[in-house]
Amino acid sequence: MQILPKLLLVTTSLWGSVPPTLTRLVVAAILGGLIGLERESRHKPAGLRTQIFICFGSAFFTMLSGELAGDLGGDHTRIAAQIIPGIGFIGAGTILHARGSVTGITTAASLFVVASIGMAVGGGLYLPAVFATLLMLLALRALGLIEARFSLKPLVHIYEAVGSDVEEVLNTVNDILADEHQVMRTVHISRTSHAAHVQFSLEATRSEQEAVLQQMRQSPVLQRVQDLGIQEE
Repeated sequence: MQILPKLLLVTTSLWGSVPPTLTRLVVAAILGGLIGLERESRHKPAGLRTQIFICFGSAFFTMLSGELAGDLGGDHTRIAAQIIPGIGFIGAGTILHARGSVTGITTAASLFVVASIGMAVGGGLYLPAVFATLLMLLALRALGLIEARFSLKPLVHIYEAVGSDVEEVLNTVNDILADEHQVMRTVHISRTSHAAHVQFSLEATRSEQEAVLQQMRQSPVLQRVQDLGIQEE
C-alpha cells in the first residue's frame, strides 16, 4: 500500500526537474491528442497524428521564435507569425469541392484552432489553452449531436434504383428530385439482362432524404429502391 505514494512522490520529483520547454511540448501533444482522438473517432482525414503534430509544431515554433530572437537578436514573433499562413496552406488542402458541394471546412477550421492552442502552450498560457481545448471538444461533440438530432446537417446517402429501362429510371428519379429541389451528385449505371440499375448519391437533410426515398418507393416505374447508407466524406 506504500508503493503508490512513493511512486507518486518519485514521479512528482522527476516532473519537477523537467525543463519548462519540455513541459510545454508534452502539454501541447496531449491537448492536440485529445482533439485528434475526437476527429479520429469520426473518421476525419485530420485525425490523431495530424492534430498532435500541428499542436506540437506550433508550440515548438512559438518557443523557438522567442529563444532564437533572444540569443541572436531580432523580432520575437517573427517565426511564430508564419504559423498562421502555414496552417492556412494545410487547411486549404483539406477542403474539397465536388459538383457544387464543399467538404472539409470543419477539419480545416479545427487545424486552425489546434495551431492556436499549440501557440498558447508554447507561450506558457496553459489555462487558456486547456479552456480552448475543452470548448472545442464540446463544440465538436455536442453541436454534432444537436445537428443530428434536429436534422440540421446535410448527409450524403447512396441509393440504388432498379427498373426495366435506364432512361425511364433516370427520368423518374430526376422528376422526384426536382419536386424536392434536389439533384444527383454522382451516378453509376449498370445493366443486366432483366433490369437496369442506377446508383446515385444525394446530399440532403434526414427529413429531405426520407421524403425522396418515400416518393421513389411509391413510383410504379421503379421496381426496387434501396438505401445503401451514408457516404463517408
